[in-house]
Amino acid sequence: MRSIASVLTIALGLVASALKAAEELQRLDGVTLLPSPANDGDSFRVRAGDRELALRLYFVDCCETAALADSDARRVREQMRYFGLPEAQRMLAYGAAAKEFTAKALARPFTVHTAYARALGRSATPRIYAVVTTATGEDLASLLVRQGLARARGAGRGMPDGTSRDEQTERLRDLEAAAMLKRTGIWAATNPDRLAELRAQERQEAQELDAFMGQPTSAAEGPGGLVDINTAPREQLKAAPGLRPEWVEAILAGRPYASLDDLLHVKGIGPKTLEKLREHLTVGPAP
Repeated sequence: MRSIASVLTIALGLVASALKAAEELQRLDGVTLLPSPANDGDSFRVRAGDRELALRLYFVDCCETAALADSDARRVREQMRYFGLPEAQRMLAYGAAAKEFTAKALARPFTVHTAYARALGRSATPRIYAVVTTATGEDLASLLVRQGLARARGAGRGMPDGTSRDEQTERLRDLEAAAMLKRTGIWAATNPDRLAELRAQERQEAQELDAFMGQPTSAAEGPGGLVDINTAPREQLKAAPGLRPEWVEAILAGRPYASLDDLLHVKGIGPKTLEKLREHLTVGPAP
């Protein structure tokens, strides 16, 4: 009997934790999409009551709509290799298609759930992560993946209905696999004969960069042996004392930084934690 009671206690604790995580999200009803040249498939401006917000969808990554900077070009190349496309212009075209799909899906007032966690990045306007539900009650991120207009990648959290972050991630990966098999959206242009080759190239370059940046004389190591959050590779950040894996991913996504104080925008890093991290981290010029 004790073992059964223990199992029930653990199960109830997990359910309570999931519900508590979901309760942290604030619900905004009657939200409308605002026209903006900066809008794309997974990031867009909205009006919620008397406020204007810039949203970034949890869990998904849509193709870029333009490559105006070196960082954009590198991102487009990485997306090309992931989807198995040899031409950048086709990637940008699918980015435009995702933007159009989102605009149509949000043509009627919709619902937003957000904890106002800042989505780091190069956007001129600070963006916040959100879960968006259309007027017909469908999750926008899931719709984009099902249509073959996004991949399951990016920051996530517990869903408003209590679904855990890990479970939602797996659901989206299943939708992505289904879209690939059906050759839906961008997957229709995938070159299956080169997909493995292109992804291998991306992994190889990432490994070479990590190896180079991991050398003691690299720019990833700042004065006094501190880890530079602007240049350190993923593995070096993971090895930095006090940095959780989810913080590492957020730091990588939010580069570049002007100062260590920018880390206060990473969910889970507060002033006390930041003071401890200052003993191991530094900020140098962006590459």
